[in-house]
Amino acid sequence: MHVTENTVVSFHYSLSEAGGEELENNRDSVPMAYLHGHGNILAGLEEGMAGLAVGEKKSITLPPEQAYGPRRENASQKVPIKHLAGKYKRLLPGMIVKVNTEKGVINASVIKTGLKMVTIDTNHPFAGKTLAFDVEIISIRPATDEEITHKHAHGEGGHHH
Repeated sequence: MHVTENTVVSFHYSLSEAGGEELENNRDSVPMAYLHGHGNILAGLEEGMAGLAVGEKKSITLPPEQAYGPRRENASQKVPIKHLAGKYKRLLPGMIVKVNTEKGVINASVIKTGLKMVTIDTNHPFAGKTLAFDVEIISIRPATDEEITHKHAHGEGGHHH
């Protein structure tokens, strides 16, 4: 079986800035699972994995336009600390935080903290970066009707209702 539309693909990855140090990976944890062909992951990454088989490895490099976009200037914003999703013991400049917005939860970087307010950079932390993904396909299976209806993978490494 190969990675095609309406298959659930589980994969391990490591992510680095092209030519730089590793930013993150999931090699020692549950593989990430997604429903191929439904826009659940970056389009360029999904396109790069199309046609791969279980056990195959591939390096996929995405310019900012295919990843998290260019950095936007004037993307800083002051928000009440109570609007952060999750509990943070101590907020420090450079920390990645999750922020509740009217459009859902977004990732942002802390610029400056105060007693009740935090100044954040609303650019995605990887915006403006050329990203290099090293992926390894762990498993591929046909999607269930429910997964296709919901437009995402269920179960381990996927979405939990």
